[in-house]
Amino acid sequence: MREKMIEQKLIKAVKNAGGIAPKLVSPGFDGMPDRMVLMPEGKFGFVEVKAPGKKPRPLQAARHGLLRRLCFKVYVLYDPEQIGGIVDEIRTA
Repeated sequence: MREKMIEQKLIKAVKNAGGIAPKLVSPGFDGMPDRMVLMPEGKFGFVEVKAPGKKPRPLQAARHGLLRRLCFKVYVLYDPEQIGGIVDEIRTA
């Protein structure tokens, strides 16, 4: 499955759960995750979407590590089957 299709499924699932998943654009700070998932009651996380079999680039992995060290939740989404778990984990964190 293509990355774009997985990303669209994520957006739809987040919307159905009452949240939004805006595209994260960070000029001058490359490597940030693709989407911010913002849920009711101030719950949020970052999601990097990858096609099956692909890995985050080294800069992306470094940014994920930075965000995790700052205690933010960061997920790498490879398969639509992961979406429900990711959304639930962000929503109930």
